[in-house]
This record gives sequence, structure tokens and C-alpha cells, in this order.
Amino acid sequence: MSGKTAIEWHDGAVTSGGGTTIAFLSHGHGPGLVVIPGNNRRAHHYGALAQRLSDTYTVHVIERRGRGRSGPQGPGYGVEAEVDDAIAVMERTGSHLVFGHSYGGLVALHLGLRKKVAALMVYEPGVSIEGSFDARWLPSFTRSLQEGRHTSAMATFLKGTRLAPIGDAPAPVFRALAFLLLHGGEGRDTRAMMATTPREIGEIARLDSDGTRYAGVASPTLLMGGEKSPAYLTGVLPRLAGVIPDARHLILPGLDHNAPDLNAPDVVAGQMRAFIQGRLAEERPR
Repeated sequence: MSGKTAIEWHDGAVTSGGGTTIAFLSHGHGPGLVVIPGNNRRAHHYGALAQRLSDTYTVHVIERRGRGRSGPQGPGYGVEAEVDDAIAVMERTGSHLVFGHSYGGLVALHLGLRKKVAALMVYEPGVSIEGSFDARWLPSFTRSLQEGRHTSAMATFLKGTRLAPIGDAPAPVFRALAFLLLHGGEGRDTRAMMATTPREIGEIARLDSDGTRYAGVASPTLLMGGEKSPAYLTGVLPRLAGVIPDARHLILPGLDHNAPDLNAPDVVAGQMRAFIQGRLAEERPR
């Protein structure tokens, strides 16, 4: 599956916490909107999303730690390091709009705990509330990865996260899909990014809570999910909407977890645009 979109990107970079270089790709014209990618995603995977917003916004997609020209996760890695990175990109680009996908959505929500932004938007954030995110597969994944058995590790990831549209297929089916992902056109990139997964999934598990911490998010917040996504990803959205003071949630018909980057960027972009414009209209003097 290729997430590359042929658009004219402009390269940028900023120095974040601990002197770590964070690269980002920019496209479009208008107010800045920072995009925080999900697990196993590179900045270019959000090219179609950026293109659909580019007539109104300058979209800056972060190349998260462990990817491309950005620095490594580093010792003592945690979600706050990713928040530091996103804030550094916001400050460099003068952006006040934020969108996060999957693990990037978790980063975006924690950014919202530290900084109020004009609009905070997430799609199926990697949030665990009272054990909703089952990470029991992580030790097996990590062990396979350390042993260099990438196909086995990816099969464990696909089965554990239930993100592949194959339900409870037999193990050989998961292995075959894993092999295709790791040996296709983006296989090298995917194998490289897998090294970031243990710490990222570990952060989701570590941050499991009753969800009340997110009452500290002061930004107007849009929580999106797809009808076809696993319930553990969409079930936390109404709970978050009930906790975050100024939040609404949407379950979008026919969409799955990879709607922003692969399958329906136009739909997600439309919801983002409507939310931003609606919030700006509410803030205009009457």
C-alpha cells in the first residue's frame, strides 16, 4: 500500500528538546495546520490530506522521531518528547491548528494539556481508558523484532491491533499480509519504523487512566473515528467528549482507521475544514 502523493512539498526542520532535529514537510497557503502522524506512518503518507486542505491552509506534516531526517526517539523517550517536537514546529511555522492521527492523536491531546490552540482535531487517538487498549501482544512483538523476525513481529502487530480488514483469519493469513507489507514498495521504510513501535505502544499502555486527565484540554476539540474501525479505538471518543470541556465527537460512516492517510482523506479534510471554519465563525464579533 503506497501512501505517497505527488505534490510539491517544501522541506523544513527545527531543533526540539535535547537538541533533536525534527523535520517536517509543508504544502499549501494560508494559516498553519500541523499534522502529527500515527504509528508506522511517514510525513508523505498525509500528502492527499494536505493537498485537500492546501487551498486554505499551509499544512505542516511532522516527520516524527525515528523517521526520515528526524532524530531518534532518544533515551527516556515519552509522549512529552513528541509534544515538544510538535510545539517546536508550531512555533517555527506560526501555526495554531493541530491534527493528530492514531498515536499522533495521543500526542495532540497531550499537546492540548500544555497549550491552547485555535482548533485541536484528532482521528482515533491512541488513548487507553480503563484498559480499553489491549497491549498484551507487545512483548511478543518486541521479542520477534529483537530477534530480527520482522514478518513474525508485523503479523503479531496486525493481529493484536485488529487494524487489518481480515477479522480473525488464521495465522498464515496474517503472516502473508505482513510479508506483503514488509516486502512491497515501502517495505524498507516500514521495517525501519517498526523499531519505534515498542516505545510508542508502551506509552499508550503507560498512560492508561480513567480519562479525567483530559479535562485539562482547553482547546475546541474535534474527535473523529470511523464506523469500520475496532471498537477500542472509537469507544473512547464519547468518553473523551464527555470529559474535554469544549469537544464534540463524530463517527464517520464507511471509514476505517486509515481514512486520513490512505482511504478517505477527502472526507477527513472536509470535517476538519468545517470544524475550523465553524469555530472561527463563533469567535467573530457579532
